[in-house]
Amino acid sequence: MTEQGDIPDRYRYAVIPHIMVDDAVAAIDFYGRAFGAREQFRVDAPGGGVLHAEITIGRSVLMLGDVSTAEAEAAAFVAPTALGGGTSVTLHVFVPDVDSLAERAAAEGAVIVQPPTDMFHGDRTAILKDPSGHLWVFLTHLEDVPEDELRRRLAVAA
Repeated sequence: MTEQGDIPDRYRYAVIPHIMVDDAVAAIDFYGRAFGAREQFRVDAPGGGVLHAEITIGRSVLMLGDVSTAEAEAAAFVAPTALGGGTSVTLHVFVPDVDSLAERAAAEGAVIVQPPTDMFHGDRTAILKDPSGHLWVFLTHLEDVPEDELRRRLAVAA
């Protein structure tokens, strides 16, 4: 069993997601209030909006920008709203206390898709949808589960 909140080694170094939103200023504000995000820097687009910003949630970096900037439009980036509210990406972030994060996020307007739940894989997990339509999986690591035990638990859960 690892110390609660410790991130498993295989997730310490990850791909940095870059999401597109319809209103980056509002999204950055929401992520700060709901997820405790800190803005690291922002580059405004010449025609208005946010061309590129970076925030951190815990030790995780997230890049984001407005889909309506000319640069984003030229690359054909879309926000979940352009996909009818769906998304093909889910953002996973390990946090020390998934319960308090989910409670705070819900109070700020996130939709709780799955409340914090101890899962067979050894993490307490909550799934949230932010106002921009992005899905987030927040996890607090509870224990390392050997592969044979993971398969046993999965069979029981199914």
